[in-house]
Amino acid sequence: MDPLGHARSAPAQGAKEGLSKPAVPQKNAYARLVQKHHSGRFRSYMNRVAQKMQLEESMSNEHSSDLEPPLRRGLVKENLARNGLNVRSYSPVRASHVEQPGGFENDKPQSLFNRCLHRKNASVNSEGDLEVEEDCYGHRHGAAADLLNRSDAVGGRVSTGPRHSAALQKSSGSDEKDEEDTWRRKHKKRGRCPANTDMAAGHLLTEHFSGDVLAANARRTSLLSAGQVQGGSYAAVPTSGDRKNRNKPARGKKKSIFEAYMSKEDVSAGLKRGELIQGPLRINPKKYHEAFIPSPDGTRDIFIDGVVARNRALNGDIVVVRLLPREQWKVIKPDGGDKETEATHESDVPEDMLGTWAPREAAKGDAKSPDVIIEAQFDDDDAEHGQDHLQDTLARDIKTLSLDTAEKVKAAGMGAVHRTKQEEVPKATPDPKLLPDKFLQRTAKVVYILEKKHSRAATGFIKLLADKNSELFKKCAMFSPVDHRVPRAYVSLADCPSDFVARPEDYSNMLFICRIVDWKEDSNFASGQLAKSLGQAGEIEPETEGILTEYGVDFSDFSPEALECLPQGLPWVISPGEMAKRRDLRKECIFTIDPSTAKDLDDALSCKQLPDGNFEVGVHIADVSYFVLEETALDRVASERATSVYLVQKVIPMLPKLLCEELCSLNPMRDRLTFSVMWKVTPEGKILDEWFGRTVICSCAKLSYDHAQSMIENPGKVFSPEELPPISPQHSVAEIQQAVLNLHHIARHLRKQRFIDGALRLDQLKLSFTLDQESGMPQGCYIYQYRDSNKLVEEFMLLANMAVAHQIYRSFPEQALLRRHPPPQSKLLNDLMEFCHQVGLEIDFSSAGSLHKSLNETFGADKYSEARKEVLTNMFSRPMQMALYFCTGVLKDETLFRHYALNVPFYTHFTSPIRRYADVVVHRLLSASLGISSPIKMEKEAIQRQAEHCNDRKMASKRVQELSTDLFFAVFVRECGPLESEAMVMGVLNEAFDVLVLKFGVQKRIYCNALPLLGFHFQKVGRKPELTLMWEPERPEQESVSQEITIFTLVEVVLRSDGVPLKYSALLKRPSAQK
Repeated sequence: MDPLGHARSAPAQGAKEGLSKPAVPQKNAYARLVQKHHSGRFRSYMNRVAQKMQLEESMSNEHSSDLEPPLRRGLVKENLARNGLNVRSYSPVRASHVEQPGGFENDKPQSLFNRCLHRKNASVNSEGDLEVEEDCYGHRHGAAADLLNRSDAVGGRVSTGPRHSAALQKSSGSDEKDEEDTWRRKHKKRGRCPANTDMAAGHLLTEHFSGDVLAANARRTSLLSAGQVQGGSYAAVPTSGDRKNRNKPARGKKKSIFEAYMSKEDVSAGLKRGELIQGPLRINPKKYHEAFIPSPDGTRDIFIDGVVARNRALNGDIVVVRLLPREQWKVIKPDGGDKETEATHESDVPEDMLGTWAPREAAKGDAKSPDVIIEAQFDDDDAEHGQDHLQDTLARDIKTLSLDTAEKVKAAGMGAVHRTKQEEVPKATPDPKLLPDKFLQRTAKVVYILEKKHSRAATGFIKLLADKNSELFKKCAMFSPVDHRVPRAYVSLADCPSDFVARPEDYSNMLFICRIVDWKEDSNFASGQLAKSLGQAGEIEPETEGILTEYGVDFSDFSPEALECLPQGLPWVISPGEMAKRRDLRKECIFTIDPSTAKDLDDALSCKQLPDGNFEVGVHIADVSYFVLEETALDRVASERATSVYLVQKVIPMLPKLLCEELCSLNPMRDRLTFSVMWKVTPEGKILDEWFGRTVICSCAKLSYDHAQSMIENPGKVFSPEELPPISPQHSVAEIQQAVLNLHHIARHLRKQRFIDGALRLDQLKLSFTLDQESGMPQGCYIYQYRDSNKLVEEFMLLANMAVAHQIYRSFPEQALLRRHPPPQSKLLNDLMEFCHQVGLEIDFSSAGSLHKSLNETFGADKYSEARKEVLTNMFSRPMQMALYFCTGVLKDETLFRHYALNVPFYTHFTSPIRRYADVVVHRLLSASLGISSPIKMEKEAIQRQAEHCNDRKMASKRVQELSTDLFFAVFVRECGPLESEAMVMGVLNEAFDVLVLKFGVQKRIYCNALPLLGFHFQKVGRKPELTLMWEPERPEQESVSQEITIFTLVEVVLRSDGVPLKYSALLKRPSAQK
């Protein structure tokens, strides 16, 4: 043990007998080591260690000497591994930095304290990079200075005189020394960060050391040689001289961390010349130093590495980037295993391809998708829905090596667990200039933000700054967002609770909303303003409000101006003049089929048999455009909200309740204004004629999907009145039942023909909840069953949407609002094709229809086949792009109008105007096309802007729904867990594997170091990854059990709450306990 508490390398004898296991001492030594990381003495020591390791490496191996110092460390560790020193000791709690490489979190067990204290502590780690690691405190002249001034302006508790202003302008050199002394004195006594203080505000995080090691190891496949810059962040540990020069205080000069943005003129010129590229920024939710924008040519996404390269842009922003030189592009492993290079979508996935209750995903996003799939509200475009999320690669954690464990493995006869040959001998990264494009991913840096799509609002926790003697401590607190992709921010103490400084521990688990108001070039931290306190973390309502605020969902009351646009004389009745303009269908047998809890009933169906044996089928949609007139206050609110947002426990409506649930809702036995599409069809679903027009209906029954399903499954049954909802006296139960059966029969033919014509549908597992009526807490959850009654409604909604799309495009080729679905991303599709080939699956990816046919005809009906189909369905959704609204006058190439999943040339949304503003615009276009009303006032540019806004809000709404389900499932696991389920392996990594939990439809990662294993061994059989787990015996007299984990392995798992709000883990059950 050296004076700093660093564990020295074991001598040869240790390698022979296995590794010593100073588990607790090493952990304490490590803690002491990282606490000293900020000091100059420690930096000098680390440089000596790097030189020593380089010397040892050159003596033991003749590896290239120009590798990065972190790689040298890795090589020495790999040398130890080859001597049998790779056996893992069992840790019941996985180190958090395994999941979030780059030092996102402290590697202590995640207690509630840790969540509050370290949730976002990695900001400095990534944002500062190595160049600015000593400036975290010195940069107060940026964000901090602004907040100090603001605090004075709003009456801060402690006034700041000229001395403090002068002090802020001093270089960081003298401040840093004072901080070091203060830090040493504090931690000599405490040995850890004081409760509810933010270490990063005054000095480097303890995670910096682990972050450097992990980030360096994670970059082994990157293109950087020593000292090169990748995306603006430093990947190599600088030499002593570099550090010295870099950290010299620049007297009288502020050091910029971020580049200044280009001017609008230069950006415009650069885009025209093709020197710059624009696109939406997506930040990996689990590795926030990784970001991506789509490549304009549809190939592999452009990679933005590091917070510095991201240049203060946030997730979803439309950014302009400049490509870095080719020698700085990212090198991709030839086997395609470097998944961290891929895009990380959160939920921007097509909605035209999935089940009627479209799921989440995910967290996505691409890097690992979110853990919970949600049940969304019925959507007639849900035949469009898919998923886009890629496997995360696992960064190596800092290993603890154990003599006891090694001896157990030896006794078990397994020998030391080792890595694959390719991992044991890391090779120098080839020069990107010499590699073909297929092995490279372009990298770039952000030079301008075209549009700030992110709300700049975040939920998180507030903490005192570390240095109680600084003026900054008296004026500012640190806000640490729960979402790692949002920067930490200085907030004024004037905005904090009055007793926060005196009793900070009272607020350690309190959620706050903060709005980012500025982020200067010379500051690691943004400037923020606390908006409000939400409540305790982990509770449903505070968390829900935080989610809504973060994603910019307007859940405020409607303004008086908007409400004045509603009919004032209640009860409202249809005037005789309006009745005369419409086709009267009130005596027809028309009914709704919706979820049992639905209140906004915007679509109804009818089916009447004609004398010639054919049928008159009608789709009747609430005529919202009658009440929401163009360019009124209500129209402006609706266009801004753009969509209703369906949470697990409630709905945030697009329109006032009077319209949503009363005047527009097609409630039974009430006269309602509708827009109808009616067809004359044969019993086999062939359309002979169609009609569009404004109508008046009176629904005779409000059926649920369960009611309709019961009628379909029991065609000869005579239903009693008690088994069904109230029925209009003008119609009989038998009449309604026959209409349902006729619709079902026709829908089956329509559906069959649609898939023959090449449509694709990806049905994923979707989670639903039962809630306690009093408390609102989840009582149970289940996978929603997509049945014939759902398919019936879906077919006719799709048919109506397609018919209206053709009608409005014929009439208004420059103004039609349609919905297109681009084909899958070619790079991701090729990766998926290669994967299927590797595992021996013959899947035809040539078209949407062939993919659908392969997926539905390849597998049997047994339990294993069904599970494998679920996993593949999830995988197939990853390359799918998002379906988008657009104006036809803006997109000139008609081939781009096509909808990939539905395989039709024109499609739009017409059938849900109560909850989608796009449908309201389509209603106006349809009315004008029929000569019923004057042409729409919006020009094509305005329609395109509205289309883009609807796309944005739809994505945000979808993500909020996903997070709502995430929240409720985490609460359910906490309250009702542990939960057991069968699961199927979806992906295998070096030290972990991903599973789809079949009972709940959630995806989780299982970490080997969280299991009671003697060891584990990763290898590739051919190109198929495989983990061999060696389980510890439950009793001494028993033998150890080995278990093979590969793609499509069925296992049993236990979901268990982590004891941290909204966190739960998946653990693998012992093979002996499995069926």
